[in-house]
Amino acid sequence: MTTIPRPAVFVRLALLASALCGAHAALSADLAASAPAAAPAAPAAQYVRIHAAACTSCHGPSGRAPEGSTIPSLAGRPQAELLAQMQAFRSGARPATVMHQIAKGYTDEQLAAIAAWFVNVR
Repeated sequence: MTTIPRPAVFVRLALLASALCGAHAALSADLAASAPAAAPAAPAAQYVRIHAAACTSCHGPSGRAPEGSTIPSLAGRPQAELLAQMQAFRSGARPATVMHQIAKGYTDEQLAAIAAWFVNVR
């Protein structure tokens, strides 16, 4: 059985690794040139829908609370009203059990977008 001295093994492995890295870079460049443009980031509407979906666990599917619920429906209500109420929850001006904590997790822009989303739910 033939043994290769250790330094020679490391040299051969290093050469093989560098050759593979070079091939990988060339292959990556070829794929990048031939691939279609990258898909755009998820649209803002998708993020709003995700934020609004968090509301549906209490306010019902699509913001429609079950009949007889003490929790109000959000779907179809005026945007200004929903936004004012969420801002009041966030500031503590309107008492709540959990809404003040939930509302604090959103920016003004996110609250406005969520309110607008529920306006358009029919």
